[in-house]
Amino acid sequence: MSEATVSERALQQVEDLRVAFATRRRTVVAVYGISFAIGEGEALGVVGESGAGKSLTGAAIIGLLEPPGHIAGGRILFDGKRIDNLPPAALRRIRGK
Repeated sequence: MSEATVSERALQQVEDLRVAFATRRRTVVAVYGISFAIGEGEALGVVGESGAGKSLTGAAIIGLLEPPGHIAGGRILFDGKRIDNLPPAALRRIRGK
């Protein structure tokens, strides 16, 4: 199956996601370049060592990163629409309380 076919059917897409934290000395990239697509009715399991960025990835996707954490690059789409740049109120309507 081609990548374009997967993307066309994906309900949730994450493309080249990078999560970073600004410190006094530099910016630390905690999640670097993760991409995946999940179709309707599918589930995705994420495994990895402690500190690998699993929770940060999830928090970034649903818009709940705590400062100074921020999305430093990439795109997050839901149902074909970009959601990583939505204002908090609009994201809450998608995510729920």
